[in-house]
Amino acid sequence: MLIDTHAHLNAEQFKEDLEIVIERAIQSDVEKIIVVGFDRKTIQRAIQLAEKYPFIYAVVGWHPEDAVDCTEADLNWIEDLAKHPKVVGIGEIGLDYYWDKSPKEIQQKLLRRQIQLAKKENLPIIIHNRDATQDLIRILREERASEVGGVMHCFSGSAETAEECVKMNFYISLAGPVTFKNARQPKEVVERIPLEKLLIETDCPYLAPHPYRGKRNEPALVKLVAEEIALIKNQPYDTVAKVTTENAKRIFRIED
Repeated sequence: MLIDTHAHLNAEQFKEDLEIVIERAIQSDVEKIIVVGFDRKTIQRAIQLAEKYPFIYAVVGWHPEDAVDCTEADLNWIEDLAKHPKVVGIGEIGLDYYWDKSPKEIQQKLLRRQIQLAKKENLPIIIHNRDATQDLIRILREERASEVGGVMHCFSGSAETAEECVKMNFYISLAGPVTFKNARQPKEVVERIPLEKLLIETDCPYLAPHPYRGKRNEPALVKLVAEEIALIKNQPYDTVAKVTTENAKRIFRIED
């Protein structure tokens, strides 16, 4: 059985056929799905889905791209939701220097606040990083994020950075890009990082794996990520499925 550790089934792209998408996931041995909210609308929807389906869990947090929109009331709301029995993490949070919408200082301040919130509630954090590795690692160290640990979501950095993150009590999560033929870095990360520290995800509806690249992604396709990791590590698929599922249950404290 598999766990898709990062899905956006709360996205508009699944509005018309969510039930069919969920059924396909179950048919593809996906045992549990973690739905991630990152602003007012998607957080609310993530909670609704987690309350409706026993095998869906929610992660709540504020995305760095929209840091300028986050109010004190929003942070208080996230803190309240962190106590919900189906909320298993704070995220996706982090830094995104690719887009210009939110100034770096505001992103950094919000990241620190949410790490502190996660530590207060004793929940793992799910990290989004785009073009901000140096600042991100520094803040994770300064805020002692290792105390709760978490997930480097849809990891696209170097194997060296992955090793640094593992030392800070983070799991490295791989998505569709690891299956792309020209994806040298993610494949190297899989080679270097022990299976006991890897997770699998779709980040659906984005980043569909080969041969569905460019199409809408969905949880059923997380199986292709697991198959690619098995290939790179020269391990049986069943071993990769079992270990990554155990890893997800450990970090998110999900019971069978």
